[in-house]
Amino acid sequence: MPYLITLVWSVLLGQVVGFLGSALSSMTYDFTLTTIFSLIVGCFVILIGTICNPKKEETHD
Repeated sequence: MPYLITLVWSVLLGQVVGFLGSALSSMTYDFTLTTIFSLIVGCFVILIGTICNPKKEETHD
């Protein structure tokens, strides 16, 4: 479930950044390209979070 929420937020924030970036640079807004790029960045963030956060091993005394 946290992965799904991360992907949803990455798409939402990516759309906002894509829209503002296209408006500021006087270019056309491309929903499909922005969605694909947002999902790629979201997957990259999930991957980095998984790799950089090692699981702690439990020890039984």
